[in-house]
Amino acid sequence: MQTLRKILEQAEANGVAIGHFNISDLVILKAVFEAAQARNVPIIVGASEGERQFVGDPQLFALVRSLRDEHSFPIFLNADHTHSLPSALQAAKAGFDWIVFDLSASPFDENIRQTKTAVEELKGLRPDILVEGEIGDIGSGSEIHDAAPDLQKRLTTPAEAKQFVDETRVDTLAPAVGNMHGMLKSMVAGNTKKRLDIERIRAIKAEAGIFMTLHGASGTDDDDLREAIAAGITVVHINTEVRLAWRRGLDAALAKQPDEIVPYKVLPQAVDSVKQVVAARLALFSTARRARPAVQ
Repeated sequence: MQTLRKILEQAEANGVAIGHFNISDLVILKAVFEAAQARNVPIIVGASEGERQFVGDPQLFALVRSLRDEHSFPIFLNADHTHSLPSALQAAKAGFDWIVFDLSASPFDENIRQTKTAVEELKGLRPDILVEGEIGDIGSGSEIHDAAPDLQKRLTTPAEAKQFVDETRVDTLAPAVGNMHGMLKSMVAGNTKKRLDIERIRAIKAEAGIFMTLHGASGTDDDDLREAIAAGITVVHINTEVRLAWRRGLDAALAKQPDEIVPYKVLPQAVDSVKQVVAARLALFSTARRARPAVQ
């Protein structure tokens, strides 16, 4: 089985992106895995600190590892938005492939200092693990929001990205480039879309020179996602769209079967709902735009 780093290198070389989808139950994991299998593309599943607390780190790792081993399929596990070194180390010890160490809410210098320490500690524990750092502001909460926060003041600059990468030695970088966690009600209704600063992505990629992750991509204009991938994004995170599909599928199933109490008779419709969303996103992410040299 290829390593996650190798998978990312291949995505870079082919000018495509790897889809990352958060999971918090077996329904979503099943849907994500089946959609990736059908398209035969690598997949990353992530769990935030809240999702990890709900499912359990050892349980998450065991589920993902069982799918990887049984099917010889490239599915990888990410500890999404860990906010402390103990939380990051706990995920690493449990077997996670990738850690997002997110101190982006802290002052820039403090973010650098703590992220550098996290990289050293995590690599000391497991040299093969990937570590991501985050700079800028993309809001919080993969939820449905009434209004968007003003994120323009803390967009990532190319100079910041280069300094951050040089000093912390992270493997991947999550910048703020117009992306935002969660979706607005107008986005859920299909009336508005998130728009990305493509030139900023391209400039950051040129300065930082490493793998880049787009967090908060739910509700983003499809053409912007294609251009972002062409400009240097390697991994795209989708969470709110998945949660929305899960809820809609479950609501539809319960409406059709109001008296049903057997979970395995109700949940398949939620699986199908999530799978449709994931399949559409994977189709977009895996369509090559242009080749780029692999990151060394």
